[in-house]
Amino acid sequence: MKLAVLGAGAWGTALAAHWAPHHAVTLWARNAADVEAMRRERVNARYLPGCLLPDPLQLTTDFQAAVAAADLIVVAVPSGALRPTLAALAAHPGLPPVLWVCKGFEPGSRKLPHQLVAELLPNPNHTGVLSGPSFAQEVAHGYPTALTLAAEDGALARRLAEALSSPRLRIYAHDDVIGVELGGALKNVMAIAAGVCDGLALGHNARAALITRGLAEMTRLGVRLGGHFETFMGLSGLGDLILTTTGDLSRNRQVGLRLARGQPLDTILAELGHVAEGVTTAREVAGLAAELGVDMPITRAVCQMLFEGLPAARAVDALLNREIKAEF
Repeated sequence: MKLAVLGAGAWGTALAAHWAPHHAVTLWARNAADVEAMRRERVNARYLPGCLLPDPLQLTTDFQAAVAAADLIVVAVPSGALRPTLAALAAHPGLPPVLWVCKGFEPGSRKLPHQLVAELLPNPNHTGVLSGPSFAQEVAHGYPTALTLAAEDGALARRLAEALSSPRLRIYAHDDVIGVELGGALKNVMAIAAGVCDGLALGHNARAALITRGLAEMTRLGVRLGGHFETFMGLSGLGDLILTTTGDLSRNRQVGLRLARGQPLDTILAELGHVAEGVTTAREVAGLAAELGVDMPITRAVCQMLFEGLPAARAVDALLNREIKAEF
């Protein structure tokens, strides 16, 4: 299969590198200097240092050429860049199936990726989302990983899941696009909260409670928006939540750890040097939950720490002193 991976950040590069030994893969990036450096050094030093790019992997800045030759397009740009990328794809006639791997809402509109796809692409039925518990670095190094590929067309999901799976990358087919998208987006907010919890050295008990109540928040909003309850118990829900709340490779967890140290958000993001989707997602989710009347106290606390200057210790105290309720 001929694959075009659009976006040479950490995740796009990792997927392209993983698939290159099994398929004809072209990785597209906007920055010509970055592409030339990757061709020369066979490594993405900016986003995925230490992970060699396989020799068969092709690199290009020619968007139209990459798309025209593809049997499948994988969009791996950040959520904020999804709209212009889809608009560029829409101008190309005869598109093959399109998958997206970005996690989050479009800033400002609160639209999920599938909503942008339906708005912008001429044949949204031939599309799907790939998500699940996965650090880019581990996928690039060939560590065992399991993901979920969801599409409204069940046959398409099964066909692509089988084609893109390998001995070290197991992909399960699913039909709950909304639930899979929301699991991937909401867990990033909970990862920030978990980083705060660990940064304040509150212990394993507190982290376990946070993960569990975070899952409850994710599920409440997810089901309200049309996702399936069972999806949030699977790889793209609970699985991704566990990974990003406990793994130190998580950029969103790193944001929380630094918030706990009292660092301002601008400094944190500048030092990270990568997109932490949970920061923009938190604001969109809090607004959406308020509109829908869905109670999400952890998300509200994360927003207060990120955007209102609430000290981490005070945010934790406020959560712990909320009114006692039944668990279910």
